[in-house]
Formats: sequence, structure tokens, C-alpha cells
Amino acid sequence: MLEHHLNSADVLNFAVALGIGLLIGTERERKKSQRAAYTPGGVRTFPIVALSGAIAFFLGGAMLLAVAAAGTFVLAAIGYARTREAGIGVTSETALVLTVLLGGLAITTPALAAGLAVTVTALLAARSPLHHFVARNLTNYELRDGLIFGVATLVILPILPDRHMGPFEALNPQSIWVLVILIMAVGAVGHVATRVVGVRLGLPFSGFVTGFISSTAAIGAMGSQFRAQPSLLRPAVAGAVLSTVTTVVYLAIVIGITDMNVLKAMARPLAYAGLAAVAYGLLFTLRLDRDGTVKADTRRRAFSVPMALGLAAMLSGILLVTAAAQTWLNSTGLMLVAGLAGIADTHAAAISVTSLAAGGKLSAQEAVIPIVTGMTTNTLSKLAFATAAGGSKFALRVVPGLLLVIAAAWIGALS
Repeated sequence: MLEHHLNSADVLNFAVALGIGLLIGTERERKKSQRAAYTPGGVRTFPIVALSGAIAFFLGGAMLLAVAAAGTFVLAAIGYARTREAGIGVTSETALVLTVLLGGLAITTPALAAGLAVTVTALLAARSPLHHFVARNLTNYELRDGLIFGVATLVILPILPDRHMGPFEALNPQSIWVLVILIMAVGAVGHVATRVVGVRLGLPFSGFVTGFISSTAAIGAMGSQFRAQPSLLRPAVAGAVLSTVTTVVYLAIVIGITDMNVLKAMARPLAYAGLAAVAYGLLFTLRLDRDGTVKADTRRRAFSVPMALGLAAMLSGILLVTAAAQTWLNSTGLMLVAGLAGIADTHAAAISVTSLAAGGKLSAQEAVIPIVTGMTTNTLSKLAFATAAGGSKFALRVVPGLLLVIAAAWIGALS
């Protein structure tokens, strides 16, 4: 009966289940050989357990797999009872039960089962580095911030309404909360980068990378980093300005996707703006302390929740003012519309203008000035974020760079 139903795909799935057992079992066997105490399972037990899960699911579906998993759990519990006085944990026993389930999963979804098996093996093999990191490197502040970020992302975000509401229907609670998460994420990335590669490159690298997500959020987060540790002024400024480099790159990408003719017309403004941002950002990066005397304070928080909430409230106010202006002025002028839209998001303004050019409603060259206008008003938002997040000392160093970038864009547009 079994042979009648067995096909080549089933044989492959059983092979995946066997491979899963061998992979996890090999790692457990190496661990077992490194300590004298008894531990259940090794290079033979785990493949047998994985195949038992595969056979159980193949013959009886989920119910028989549950029985096989329960039986393995009982055996693992007996094994743990024999070793608990030696102070050995339940990692191997848990992995043994999980291997049964992965063996069953391999019958229906072999790729997922194999991927999970690799992940499990990596976690098992990384025992010492993970224990060392949690016990000696991870601070209480970082653990607390990680929990806060998890609540903000996994608990609060899903329950917020994803629709426009309030005056002029200008506010989307979920979109605004995403900005809060982005600001916290940028701060966390910068914090981790400074811990891994040092202050001199950590914050500039963080600002450059996170600029693809939101340059405004990156500037706000860099200002918050400076407020938390004033000695980080130069790297925070470098990160803030370098975030505009990736904004220019991303802007070129979205314009090119929408209409290549507009991208060609915008080539000079975008190139000038990008070069200005790179030059100003590198100026602060190269001036950073080469002797390493500026150190990241491991006691500081990865991000500031009040600052993130305050910047989100500021953005909400900007959105309200923009919506009110569009409603009261009732203007269809392209320059005004692009300028107002650019206050909140320069990419949205550029896409709307580029779409008009793609539809033949204006030429590619006529789209240049409205797009640069949107970039200009968005720069005003960044100036406000820099001042609010980092104070006057931070803003006095970031603002000239932002003004230099937008001035370079206008030179390119008018030349």
C-alpha cells in the first residue's frame, strides 16, 4: 500500500527530513563530545527522530505526528530527569522534539523545514557567542529599549487605524506611528553601529543607510543621539547630512521608474545635490577624532521615546498645516501643490509631478522646477526636525549642509 502511494516527490521529502536530522544531530554530537555529562541524542538519534516525524505525518497526518511528538517529548523528559542534577539545560531535549515536527513539516513544505533546520542549528552552534553577548555586552538599557521597540512594532502598530481622519482628513494614525518606529529604529541602528565599528564610522554609516527609509527620521534620530551624548556632535552631523545622499539616490530611482525622460532632465540637479551632500558629510566624517578618544556611552539609551513622539507630533502639525493650505487656497498651481506636498514627503511630490509628465500633461523639462520646489520645502521640514531634535548647536552644523544641498539642486535646475 505504501509503495503504491510513494512517488519521487515523497522520496525527496523523506531525504530532506533525513538531512534535517543529520544537520541538527551532527551539531549536538559535537557538543556532546565536548562535555562528559550525558545528553540525549546525537548523530544517530536525531535523524531517526526526524524520519519518525516524516513517516508519522505521511501515514496518519497531523494526528499521528502529534502522537510521535508526544512520545519523543516523554523520552526527552526522561532523559532530562537523568541529567538535571548536573546543571545541564533542556536545549537538546527541546531540539529533539522540534526535530520530530520538522521531519513532519518536510513532507508538505520541505523548503521551509530545511530553512528552519538551518536556523535551529545556527542557534545551537552559537551558544557561546550568544551567552557571552547577553551576559557581558547587552546592557539593561538596551534590553529595555528592545522591549519598547517590540511593543511599539508588534503590539501598538497593528491596532492603530490605517485611514485618514481628523481635520481635513490629514492624519493617518498608522502612518504617523510608523514614523515613530522609524526614528527609534534609526537610533537603534546608530547605537549598534557605534558599538560594532566605533563612533567614527558608526553614526555616519547609520545615517547613510537609513536615509533610504527616511532622511527626515534619520536627521531627527541623529539629533537625539547628540542630545544623549554631546561628544557625538560631529559623527551625528555627518550621519544627518549623509542621509540626504541616499535620499537623492532614492529620489532618482523613483523618478526613473516613473519616467526616464524626467530623470534625464533632473540629472544635473540630482547630481549637484548628491555631490554637495557627499562633500559636506565627508567633511565632518574626516574631521572625526582619529585617536578614538570619543567613545560611545554604553549606558545611554539606544533611542529616545519622548523625542520620537515629539517629532511625530511635529510631523502631524506639518500635515495639518499642509492640508489646510491646500483646502483654503483651493489652488491647482503645480508649483504650490508640489511645494506643499514636499513638506511632508519629497518623494510623493516628485512622483506626482513625474506622473503628469509621463501622462503628457507637461514636458520633462517643465517638471524640473516643481520637483526641486518639493525638495526645497522638504528641506524646511528637515531643518525643523534638526532644530527640535538636536538643539541649536546641532542645527547650526546641519542646516548649512542642508542649505548647501538644496542650493546645489537649484543651481543644477537653473543652469
